[in-house]
Amino acid sequence: MEKSKNQLITDKSIRLLQQNQYTSHVDSKLTKTEMRQWIEQFFNVKVDGINTSRIANDRKKKNRLSLNCKSRKKMITRLQDNHFIPLFLN
Repeated sequence: MEKSKNQLITDKSIRLLQQNQYTSHVDSKLTKTEMRQWIEQFFNVKVDGINTSRIANDRKKKNRLSLNCKSRKKMITRLQDNHFIPLFLN
């Protein structure tokens, strides 16, 4: 199962990086505990806290039929001091 889908790069997410917080889209079926364990194991960091929010479904119209798109979940991960996730590697 794909855990983290992609990093969000917005004005707010860049400001949050200064506070050691990382924003990304994640699989909507994951719980905070599962996300915390995955991040700590994959990146070898200590997570201080996680905030999540569901992003509302977009409705798209195609040939007079309205289709529901999959729901999405956004996660903001706050790491403990002296831990970081390298976003851009050379």
